[in-house]
Amino acid sequence: MDNGYHTLLVAIDCSDDSARLLTRATAVAANDAQLHLIHVIEPLALAYGADIPMDVSDLQSGLMDQARKAALRHAQAFSVPAERVHVELGSIEKTIREKADQIAADLIVVGSHTRTGLALLLGSTAKGLVPGAHCDVLAVKIAAS
Repeated sequence: MDNGYHTLLVAIDCSDDSARLLTRATAVAANDAQLHLIHVIEPLALAYGADIPMDVSDLQSGLMDQARKAALRHAQAFSVPAERVHVELGSIEKTIREKADQIAADLIVVGSHTRTGLALLLGSTAKGLVPGAHCDVLAVKIAAS
């Protein structure tokens, strides 16, 4: 009998909560599973409206670099190779679903809680991912601190 998921996409926000998501993902993964990490940064123009009166490309680039370093630290702690760490710029739900399809994921793991931390990034994302996802979605309850 085949137990566990084989290709998992773990959506992290690079906070301390990310380790909890990765721990849960490894618990439901098959022995030969591949874990992929994704951290999505919404374009500043998308997040704050298109009327930003300055060029934010340098700021955006800095955010991407910072996020990649943080994601790689989490990946290293869970023995996920760098080539399976994805830091993307785009709409959060759409980008996670597209990456899941690209890697043929059989599980997307996201955090779910209210008020702080992951809620700002993934609070509604967990609910929003389910209808359009082509695989299972695991929403890991993160206790509010």
